[in-house]
Amino acid sequence: MASKEPSFEDQLTQLQEIVNQLEQGNVPLEEAIKQFQAGIKLSKQLQQKLTSAEKTLGHLIDDDGNEKEYEKATDDPSNNGGGNRGFGSED
Repeated sequence: MASKEPSFEDQLTQLQEIVNQLEQGNVPLEEAIKQFQAGIKLSKQLQQKLTSAEKTLGHLIDDDGNEKEYEKATDDPSNNGGGNRGFGSED
């Protein structure tokens, strides 16, 4: 039977436990080094999962089933996109 990869949430909980133990400072040096290395490995795995999820969410499927890039709205007020021009603005 193939081993199931832990979920993002499980890995995040594990990383938080490592950080908490290291912050308490009552871990022997050798164990602290092992935990630190495990924490770095978990951190990289979590970052990869986040990057993958971000890429997945960055694409939309249109009505015809075609994938298209999601265009984020910018907060740049100079984009002259109409819409909300503020109180008392003239057209």
